[in-house]
Formats: sequence, C-alpha cells, structure tokens
Amino acid sequence: MNLKHVMSPLQIGTAQIKNRIVRAAHMTNLGAGTVNDDLIAYHLERARNEVGLTFIEVLGVHWSTPSSINIFVDGVEDGYRRLVDTIAPTGMKLFQQLWHAGHNSLPLDGSPPWSASSLPGLAGGVPAIPMTRAMIDEIVDAYAQAAAKCAQWGIDGVEVHTAHGYLPAQFLTPALNTRDDEYGGSFENRIRFLTEVLTAVRAAVPQGYPVGVRVAPDGIANGLGVGDVQQIVGYVQERDLIDFVNISQGNPQTSEKIIGGMHEPAGYEMEKSRPIAQSTDLPTIVTGRFRTLEEADQAIRAGDATMVSFVRALIADPAMITKTLAGTPEQVRPCIACNQGCSARLFEPPYRMGCAINPGAGFEASLGDSQIAETPSPKRVLVIGGGPSGMEAARIAAMRGHTVSLAEAMPHLGGALSIAARTPTRHGLADLITWLQDEIYRLGVSVSLSTYLDADDVPANEWDAVIVATGSTPRMDGVQMSRPGKPIIGIEQPHVYSSHDVLTEQNAHLGETAVVIDETGHFEALAVSEFLAEKGVAVTMVTRHPALGPKIQNAWMVEPALRRLDRHRFTAMERTRVVEIGSNTITIAPDHLPDDTNNLTEIAAAMVVFVSLNEGNHPLRNALAQTIADVRIIGDANSPRHLPAAMHEGHLAGLSV
Repeated sequence: MNLKHVMSPLQIGTAQIKNRIVRAAHMTNLGAGTVNDDLIAYHLERARNEVGLTFIEVLGVHWSTPSSINIFVDGVEDGYRRLVDTIAPTGMKLFQQLWHAGHNSLPLDGSPPWSASSLPGLAGGVPAIPMTRAMIDEIVDAYAQAAAKCAQWGIDGVEVHTAHGYLPAQFLTPALNTRDDEYGGSFENRIRFLTEVLTAVRAAVPQGYPVGVRVAPDGIANGLGVGDVQQIVGYVQERDLIDFVNISQGNPQTSEKIIGGMHEPAGYEMEKSRPIAQSTDLPTIVTGRFRTLEEADQAIRAGDATMVSFVRALIADPAMITKTLAGTPEQVRPCIACNQGCSARLFEPPYRMGCAINPGAGFEASLGDSQIAETPSPKRVLVIGGGPSGMEAARIAAMRGHTVSLAEAMPHLGGALSIAARTPTRHGLADLITWLQDEIYRLGVSVSLSTYLDADDVPANEWDAVIVATGSTPRMDGVQMSRPGKPIIGIEQPHVYSSHDVLTEQNAHLGETAVVIDETGHFEALAVSEFLAEKGVAVTMVTRHPALGPKIQNAWMVEPALRRLDRHRFTAMERTRVVEIGSNTITIAPDHLPDDTNNLTEIAAAMVVFVSLNEGNHPLRNALAQTIADVRIIGDANSPRHLPAAMHEGHLAGLSV
C-alpha cells in the first residue's frame, strides 16, 4: 500500500508535523469549559495512534462568547500544560482554534451577544449589539492575549476560526454585515476586523509561530462563495498574516454541510475546497467525510490539498492509522456518518460528544478497545441475537478470551439495522454490519444462523453466561402518546403496515397513496416516506410532533431528506393526530384540539404505515433467569431505542460478563 504522500512530514513555521493526517477542531464538551482528564485522554488515544496534527476545539477568547473551553475560566492553564506534557512524547502537534461566536453564542450573564450588526443568530435568536470601536479593540486584544497564552503554555500553533458564521465571518459576509462605517460595505472594510485580529495575533506570538485561518464558503444568498474565500485568503496571505489555510464549508443556515451525513460521499466538500486550496501556495487542509488513508493520499497526490482532516473517522476508530499501516485496514471500524453521537449528543444529555458505533469515544480512560484486558477466568458465553448489540457483546467477550457462541433466528446478521439499511441514503449502515460480522468471525465466535432459541433450547449446564439481544418488534397498537387512552380506530386493518413490513417488501402491497404516521420523531418515518416516494407513491407524513424528525435534528439529516422528498409527491402535516383509519382514507385532527373537535379532515390513504416505538422482545430473558444465574438483556430487547444505546449496552455486556 503506497501512502507516501499522506505519511510524509511537513513543516509549518516552527512546527514539524510527522505526517499529513490532521484532526480539525470539533466540539466535544468533554472538559465542560476547561481542559480535564477526559479531554486529555481523548486526544492521547489519537496521538498514540500516529495522528500528525490535532486542532483543539474552540477556545472562547472573551467572556462574551462562552464555549466548551474558555480562556477566562480559572485553572485552564493547568489543564493546558498537562495536555501538552501528556501529548509531547507521542510527536503529535497541537494547534489551538481561537473562537468568538458573535451572535451565535449568548454571554453567561444574560446580556445580548456582540456582533458586526444587530442581526440575531439563527440559534440564539437574540438581536446582537453592533460592536463599537472600543468593543472591536477589546475583542482584537482578546484574540491576541489568547494566542500569546497558547504559545506560553506549549501549544504548537493557533488558528483563527473565520468560518461557519462566527464573528469574523459576520464581519466578512455581506448578508450579515450591514454596517456603514469603516468595518462595513466594501471588501476592504469588511475584512478589516479579521486583518486587525491576525495582525494582533502575529505580534503576540514568537516569530515563526504558526498562525492560520479556517475559512468556508457559506452557501447562503449574498454570502461568501468560493471566489470570495479565495479573495480573503489571498488578502491576508499577501500581508504575511497566515502560515496555513484550513478549508471547510457551511454556516448555521447550511449546517448540514459542515458535518455531512451518510447521504454525502467521501470528500463531498472537495468541489468547493479544491479551487480554494489551489489558489494559494500555503499549506492547506481539507475535510469532508474522508474515511481511508488511500482517499487522503489521492487528494494530496492530485494537488488538491497539503493535508487531510479525519475527525469522525478517528472518533469511530482511533487506531485507523495504525491498523492501516499494519496492513489490516479491514479491521478499521468504519464511520457511518450517522452523526448521532459526535454531533447530536452535544445537544442532549449528557451534553458531551460520543460515538454511535464506538462506545469508548469520550471515555478513553476507561472504555474502548485499547482498554480491554484478557479475562483470568474464561467462560462459556451464549449471545442470543445477531443485531448490532448482540454482535458487539460477542466481539468484546471474545476479545477478552471467553468462548463465545452467537445464535441468530434470521438467516443473516444485522437485526433491525439491516432493515434500516434498505432505505434511500442509509446503505452506509450496512458497513457497520459487515465490520461487526467480520470481526466476530475473525475472533473465533461460533455463529449459528437461522437458529431460533427458546428457554428449553438453552441448557443451564452448558453456559456460564447468556446475553439476550433479541431485539424488538413494531408496536402496532395505534397508540399516539398525545392521546394514549385513545388508540387510532381501524389500526388492525390489513392495509396498515409497520415500517418493517414495508422495507422488507414481504407483506406490504404498495398503493397509489400512503400515509406514514410518525410517533417516534426520529428518522425512521422520513426514511420510510422516502422509500415509498421513490417507488412513485404519493406520501403524506402525519406526526403529532411540532416538526419532522425533531429527535434527529442535530444529526443534520432532516433538511437534506426534505430536499430529496421535495422532488417527489410528498406532503407533511405536523402537530396532527390520526383519529381513524378507513378502507382507503384516514381521518385526522389538529393535535392541540380536544378529542371531541369537529375539525376533522379526511385524506386519501390506500396504505398506512404506523411508525411507533417498538416493543422489546424480553420474555426469553425472564424465562432463562429461572435456570441460569448470569443472564443479562441488552439493546432493543431491553428497551427499544437507537443505535448508540444498542452498541453501548453490547459493549458493556461483553466487558462485564
């Protein structure tokens, strides 16, 4: 395997970087405002596995923009020095991203955000204070002081975050900068703030100390296009203010382009990144769902970039580089770009990054494959169920040295995940199934397919432990949780199907019109709707939720799915409940109205798909517990949820058995 381009060293200012593999800055919130042991362990795991350069996540440079790490938090210096001392022996370089969110962050004291203009941020929704000259000077000085401290603490370089709609971009972007003074209007005026920041940063750090920018076309009307970003890079380069350029894409209005989901191909940002990278002779970094070193080597070899960033790929498998260099790339756990752990978990408890398929991500000090030790007491372990939870439990138990057998009732492995992988743009889910399957076979797990087991088939004297991972089945009771006491009338009719019926195409008969009833608020109903729409069915999606896919919104999947559905015959009805299903129609009502409302509407429905939270298949656990001392239940069999919970419980079961 020829990887000479991506594995060659590079000099950026005073920083000698051992290869071209970069981890761009991304929020983890592991430190909750500072640098703690969890954040250090997270970076160390990637450093031990030959990453050349890591950008530490955004450092809030001023009290008006709190973030996951903040320069103004007491004790932050101690954390940084411990991080530097811990990483130094590995040879990985550490650059710090300097950040001010402008109107996209709210100060902790409840005051309005600061920005170029009074426009509110998309998420915060609070009109900003247009920064005065004194406020601008204060922020410029804050950037400089933060950079100086980074250099003093041993950080190898800094990057000013000029992308993704944050404060420098709010000055640069015509759509966001409505000023009529020397900081607004012409390009030279709009770039003045960034120029002052970079000039102050340059003056605050030692000569030769690497300083760079992260830039991005934003994809909005009257925003920053590729040509605008090229002009920005050329302007600051001509003034010798930067040593490298880190190229991304998107802003809050186009956030799905910042962290592209599994509907995006590898290198999806390159169409816009390539011309920016080729317009400068400075070292450049590109990103965009790269998953293999071969892909990175090709981009560098073609002259499309100097370095390539792997973020999610190295969250999914910190050992991606070392496994590849060892000649076993097939053992690399593949990132499936579901964004459920690395992104969505930042917005829900526990408000810290994880990974849907790597339970050790964010918990490197105690979890993950590198923490697995061989057991001193090997056991005979039976795993019943070959979905992701069962396969992960079998994999970990086998890695620990147990003798593991897995029985699966279906003729193939994968469980419900294999059904979900049938939907449009979700085929990437099959990558995880393939990897788990290959790993359990490689580790010597005895697998029996088409093998249905009940309690009588599991003799107590043959097994030291049994892990029940029998999954779940669709709950076709017609219950909508806004009216739990009034199930949908007519739910029992033969033209009412589950998502499993439709996607396996075994029982469902397609009609000209379909209504998809979404009870979960996750991606499942959108996926089924798209599956049917692509087959020419006119689909109406009805949900009691206030929006489509609210539970998966922060995985950045919903808007791309809606854009795809817009090409078909698709209608959405939010805040709506289904009252009754007829032979070829359904009756609906606004969900906020009382049950006796007369505000009823009939819509055509030759077929109906009820997408509900499933029912766990747990009776087997209860029966086995009567005769076997060590019986545990995991994944959907325990409680139907989603992939991150299934993988996490499988991992813990394999560790603790």
